[in-house]
Amino acid sequence: MDVKGHSAIVTGGGSGLGAETARYLAKAGAKVAIFDRNMDGAKAVAGEIGGEAIECDVSSTPSVEAAFEASRAAVGGARVLVNCAGIGTADRIVDKEGAPMDMGKFEKVISVNLLGSFNCLRMAAADMAKLEPLAEGERGVIISTASVAAYEGQIGQIAYSASKGGVLAMMLPAARELSRHGIRVLTIAPGFIQTPLMDTLPEKVQDVLKSVQQFPNDRFGRPDEYARLAMHMIENVMLNGECIRLDAAARMPAR
Repeated sequence: MDVKGHSAIVTGGGSGLGAETARYLAKAGAKVAIFDRNMDGAKAVAGEIGGEAIECDVSSTPSVEAAFEASRAAVGGARVLVNCAGIGTADRIVDKEGAPMDMGKFEKVISVNLLGSFNCLRMAAADMAKLEPLAEGERGVIISTASVAAYEGQIGQIAYSASKGGVLAMMLPAARELSRHGIRVLTIAPGFIQTPLMDTLPEKVQDVLKSVQQFPNDRFGRPDEYARLAMHMIENVMLNGECIRLDAAARMPAR
C-alpha cells in the first residue's frame, strides 16, 4: 500500500516507537492521528508532523471508541493502524517474602498491552472493511507490537510475556478472518531498543544486554529501525499473518 493521501492511526504515538512511526508515515504522505494518554507528547509530535493528537486510553473501551470517532472526523477512516501503546512491569509470581504477585498488576499489563491492542484492532478492522478497495483489493493494514519476551520471557516478566504472547497469538486468526475484507494483519517483536528508559539502566547492565545480541552487538536497536520495518510491512502486500523479530538475533536469558 502506498500511504500517500490515506489516513493512519498510531497508538502510543506521543513517544518512542510510536512517535518515530508517526513521523515516517507523515513523511510518506499519510494523514496521521496520534492516540496517546500523554497529550503533551502527542501534541508535540502532531505539531511536528502536521498530524492530529487524540487522547486515548487503549485499555478503556469508551475511550477507544471516542478516539476512533474523533479520528474519523479529523482525518477520515484509517487505512493503517500501528499499535505501539504498551506498558511493562517487573514482578515475580512469588516475592522474596513469599507473597503472591498482586493480581491487579498482572491485570493492568494485560489490559493495556493485550486488550488494548485488540480494542484498537477491532475498531480499525470495522472501519477498514467499509472503505473502498485499493490496488489488489487491499483495504487496510494492522500492525501490532509484541516483543521477544513473547518467546523467551525472563524471570519477573510473567505479565509482560503473557500480554505480548497474546498479541502474537491473535495475529494469525485475525489475518485469516480479515482476509475477506482485504485487511492484512502483522506483528513486530522488538528486542532491545534505545529508548529513554533504556538510558536509565547502568552501563554494565546495558553491556550485558548488548552481549545477548549476535550482530550488531555494540548498540541497541533504534526507533527508526522499527518505523522503517513497519513502513515496509505496509508497502509490501505479500506480507500478512507474519511476525518479524527485530532483535539482532538476540535470545533472552532466564534473568
